[in-house]
Amino acid sequence: MNAIPHATALPAAPAGTPQLALPEFITLMGKLRPRLHRYCARMTGSIFDGEDIVQDTLAKAAQAYDPATVQHAEGWLFRIAHNTAMDFLRSKAREEVHLADEEPDTTADPHASAELRHATTAALRTFMQLLPAQRSAVILADVLGYAMDEAAEVMNVSLPAIKASLHRGRLRLRELAQQPQDKAPPPALSPADQALLTEYAARFNARDFDGLRDMLGDQVHLNLVARLQLDGKAHVAEYFGRYSAVTGVMRVTPTNIEGRPAIWLHQESDSTVNGDYIVGLEWRDGKLIAIRDFRYAFYFDDGVLFDI
Repeated sequence: MNAIPHATALPAAPAGTPQLALPEFITLMGKLRPRLHRYCARMTGSIFDGEDIVQDTLAKAAQAYDPATVQHAEGWLFRIAHNTAMDFLRSKAREEVHLADEEPDTTADPHASAELRHATTAALRTFMQLLPAQRSAVILADVLGYAMDEAAEVMNVSLPAIKASLHRGRLRLRELAQQPQDKAPPPALSPADQALLTEYAARFNARDFDGLRDMLGDQVHLNLVARLQLDGKAHVAEYFGRYSAVTGVMRVTPTNIEGRPAIWLHQESDSTVNGDYIVGLEWRDGKLIAIRDFRYAFYFDDGVLFDI
């Protein structure tokens, strides 16, 4: 990722605003993680890329945080997330990016209440049809509930500019909501990935965890989202031990999410983790090189997975 421009340039908070020590700030980051993911996933159109940006954001923030200079911690954190997401879009060359691509327009939007519904129910792919400035303004204001001045600080634009972006973004969402829904499936998996995914699911359902360990590459990476990360076959092999100890109903279904191999895992045993969640998988040369397990990412309960 590129360097973050103006990441600490937020205006000072009103006099008397408490400053947060680093441990308090780390706690705040944890609490804001669901909102950060809602923003980043909708900015990138991907739950996986959104999670990568969240992790990058939290790492940058933990390293750069200085209570002596950061007066508005939440806004500062979202500024980092916004800039990181914009850097991601540039690096992927998905579309031409204009951070302030709107002419100021302060026209009142008579459909604002209806647009709240469009914004909160829109699928990730729908947001990708908005220009980045419009997308960011709609997500901040209508999905996350930020005030206009707060959203302007996050995006580092003027108040008239963000009002224009929000107005035009809402109009575009309303247009898209009136169009027939595009239910096109994600890109198909390669035959090799599909075969490996089917084998992985079959071994998991048979509780053949030794067989799953045999599928690991030497340099495999495990991301147990919001909990821990491990590297190397010897360490990641221990991951399956946790599942082997599970009692009760546990089954997986192979699936394709965003054109990437994954499994839906249904578990009814642990009082802290019941229901469905996903595990993303990645292979190279027939070996598993990455596992991304969303077991502890409770913020996916907002239904975003079902809207992609």
